[in-house]
Amino acid sequence: MPGTANGDPKSKLQVEGSLAGFDTIEALLENYIPEDKLVEVKRVLYGANRGAPVQKLTLHQDVTAAAAAADFDVQAYKFRARQEQNRKPRHVKIGLIQNSIKAPTTAPYAEQTQALYTAVQKLVDAAGSAGVQVLCLQEAWTMPFAFCTREREWLEFAEPAETGPSTKMLQKYAQKYGMVIINSILERDEPHGETIWNTAVVIGHMGNVIGKHRKNHIPRVGDFNESTYYLEGNTGHPVFDTVYGKIAVNICYGRHHPMNWQAFGMNGAEIVFNPSATVGSLSEPLWGVEARNAAIANSYYTAAINRVGTEVFPNDFTSGDGQAAHKAFGHFYGSSYVAAPDGSRTPGLSRYKDGLMVAELDLNLCRQVRDQWGFQMTARYEIYAKLLQDYIQPEFRPQVIKESQ
Repeated sequence: MPGTANGDPKSKLQVEGSLAGFDTIEALLENYIPEDKLVEVKRVLYGANRGAPVQKLTLHQDVTAAAAAADFDVQAYKFRARQEQNRKPRHVKIGLIQNSIKAPTTAPYAEQTQALYTAVQKLVDAAGSAGVQVLCLQEAWTMPFAFCTREREWLEFAEPAETGPSTKMLQKYAQKYGMVIINSILERDEPHGETIWNTAVVIGHMGNVIGKHRKNHIPRVGDFNESTYYLEGNTGHPVFDTVYGKIAVNICYGRHHPMNWQAFGMNGAEIVFNPSATVGSLSEPLWGVEARNAAIANSYYTAAINRVGTEVFPNDFTSGDGQAAHKAFGHFYGSSYVAAPDGSRTPGLSRYKDGLMVAELDLNLCRQVRDQWGFQMTARYEIYAKLLQDYIQPEFRPQVIKESQ
């Protein structure tokens, strides 16, 4: 199965990343819950868009044929908004790509990268055939997620953001399909001492580089030893005003920080993509909650992307969590999905197969939900600002009123 690496896992879960033998949590629910009751379960778990489950979208047969030929999961959904009198619908079709590595981590680096290019190009072509207008790839898609190892030779995968080989390759696809593409890479900042960053490059629909964003929050938890390679980014919370809408990129660990999500919303984002790499033992119970909650709290769409597979490295490594030395990070469980500002969301892609998620959005829903709930209107920014300003001072003391004895 895609993503298995060393041939000696101890259980089916480790072999293929399945959930009790099922491809997705949705497949498990559908197998055991009667159809009439499943409707109510999904209503609670996945919300309602305009009073109904998020609609499935029919894809061209070329897309489904490509998925069958290359053995990747493909799903498509449509989010609706109320028909307005003064604004036309603002439809945009987005795509999310999740994938496993395609060559052993012991293979020459050029071979590993080329194998990924070959696989991902098929998914990009499928997205183009599906009419995707904004496409996001997973975090550091051009390489294994080697940041657990602390070994510096993996930095050979780094490349310049604007002129690197992956950006140049994807610029051709952006031109071919008139598609905005978010290219999440390990960046080598050549003008600044070849400093390394975790970066998302935003390529415009004509193949131009619109800009880039560097990861704001760097994990130091479990096997995620990323601060060995790069530190917190310095690009703030940029929103990219594309021909298809205002988009932003909240890279991986930033999804655990509500203020990080909020800042993109304050800058006007309508869709925030979250290219990630995270494993089941650490974060899976959080995965379906965080991006969806951000969509609700900030009245925009979110798109969460996670890689798939188990990546095994040549040498043992350890982390500060008491585990014995090991070679595998754990299983990257995929399950990429899209959430809307009304709290509705799509099901997730496969937990162990490469996949393409397509979602048609009506961006008018952002304002409609904002008008309905008034989260931004009822926020108390002046109080929050004062608290934060006080909090960063050395003499800060929490506002705690103690019960008298």
